[in-house]
Amino acid sequence: MPHLTRDGGKLYYEEAGSGNPPIVLIHGWCCDRTYVAPQVEHFAPAHRVVSVDLRGHGESDKPEKEYAIRGFADDVAWLCGELGITRPLVIGHSMGGATALGLAAWHPGLPAAIVMLDAPVLLPEELVSALLPQLMAAFRSPDYRDAARQFVAAQMFRPGDDPARKERILDGMSAAPQHVLASAFAAIGDFDSARALQACTVPALFIGADPLLPDLRRMRELCPTLLTGQTVGSGHFHQLEVPDQVNAMIERFLATSVRA
Repeated sequence: MPHLTRDGGKLYYEEAGSGNPPIVLIHGWCCDRTYVAPQVEHFAPAHRVVSVDLRGHGESDKPEKEYAIRGFADDVAWLCGELGITRPLVIGHSMGGATALGLAAWHPGLPAAIVMLDAPVLLPEELVSALLPQLMAAFRSPDYRDAARQFVAAQMFRPGDDPARKERILDGMSAAPQHVLASAFAAIGDFDSARALQACTVPALFIGADPLLPDLRRMRELCPTLLTGQTVGSGHFHQLEVPDQVNAMIERFLATSVRA
């Protein structure tokens, strides 16, 4: 699989298809590019599609360092420059959605539009203040793998989600190196999504899952270009569980907001 080296670290990616606008796909916390595979398959027949392994994830290098949404966004922007990708539609799931929003805020000349798939942006303050300190303590403890597995199992799935897929996701995410798992999770809490929404001027789409946590009304106030939707019958990993719903909304967004 191809890779490029930035700041001494290898960043792996996959590329498929051709056509404009190009599409860049970004996975979430403790995941990798395979978590957006249904979107690669769907969009590659008509678009150049690049899916990345963020630094610390998948096959990319995992240096002992602090991870931040800004760093992920800067890596993706650099990759786009090296690969000659201009004005892409950037689609991110979960932490990848926050990274896509960061790209729109910090690299405003890069994305033509962004899609956030159940991204942790503008979450209820009471939820963040109640959960974040406990989770960070658990993720920095010797039992971090069990803590991560329990958190993901309790918060990111619905009863109807495919049980075999759920087990694969739990196994994969809890296998992340502790320094990446803890630091990247802290980065989600540190990300100022309200400021990033205010700075976003490109067409944007937020697709929530069940339960729907962000304050969508406030999101639209901060980012007037924002459109919103929600999938039915799936938890957090809806891009895998109900890809037809997710892909259809993105296709309509492309047709009405990006190509127009």
